[in-house]
Amino acid sequence: MQRTKHAQEVASRFKELVEKSGDLLSEDHYDELSLLIEAAIDTALVEQLEKVAGKLEKLSHAMRNDAEFFG
Repeated sequence: MQRTKHAQEVASRFKELVEKSGDLLSEDHYDELSLLIEAAIDTALVEQLEKVAGKLEKLSHAMRNDAEFFG
């Protein structure tokens, strides 16, 4: 999935920055970071889908009202 790959790339970039500064973290920490990033992406996607669903619901009501008016 694209989200997983993107999350892994972000975690990998963070790892580069940490190691460049001379610090070290275990691979488990980077794996956990990747999961947290992916969860954040999923949350953002769900929020956007909810907004789209709300807009579609309003449009549906407006179309019903128009159909009743012209029907």
